[in-house]
Amino acid sequence: MRLRRAPDGPAAEAFVAGGRPGDALAWRDASWCALDLEMTGLDPRTDEIIAIGAVPIEQGRIVLGGSLYTLVRASKRSKHGAVLVHKLRLADVADAPSLDETIDRVLEMLAGRVPVFHTAAIEAGFLARQFDRRHVRLPAAADTEALGRRWLAARDGSPPPSGLSLGRPAETPHHALGDALTTAKAFVALASLLDNAQPQTVGSLLAAGAAERTVSARRFGPG
Repeated sequence: MRLRRAPDGPAAEAFVAGGRPGDALAWRDASWCALDLEMTGLDPRTDEIIAIGAVPIEQGRIVLGGSLYTLVRASKRSKHGAVLVHKLRLADVADAPSLDETIDRVLEMLAGRVPVFHTAAIEAGFLARQFDRRHVRLPAAADTEALGRRWLAARDGSPPPSGLSLGRPAETPHHALGDALTTAKAFVALASLLDNAQPQTVGSLLAAGAAERTVSARRFGPG
């Protein structure tokens, strides 16, 4: 039997101590945190995180004052396509906090909260590797793409095509904090719409992405 090692560092210990809201808890009674990353590319084995945005959600409301945004120091240049998207060069992050410092802050943000992503396989793949280095597991996350597909399927009677977009965001696109805030707004709106039709819990919102997790991992994960 393989024993899991103790959490590495105070932030990891606080993350584990914070726990996670139970599946049966009504979604508005739970704490959530929308996250977005900018990376040098899309392969978590070789590419690096260069910016992180995080927006907490409490009682179904966005807590903008508790948001986190930081650049992350990188050791390699972004791939050409990635630079065209996020406009961040190696020089722009040269004086940024280290990845270890940044992951500490993310662990603190996620203590007692459920993560929320848009198209969870991408960001989750990067964060899971960093959490594993601290001997903790990234918790199951809500996925606004999956929630949007669930709502549209209920509204229209059939699921929409894969790769659902959040549309034209009001916030700055391809900026980690702007995208995290757009994800938080989408999550609150979609959870509320689904809740109007049938009461939603932490477990029911997490389950929305379960059926698509394997498909998304194949689409966005390492080849």
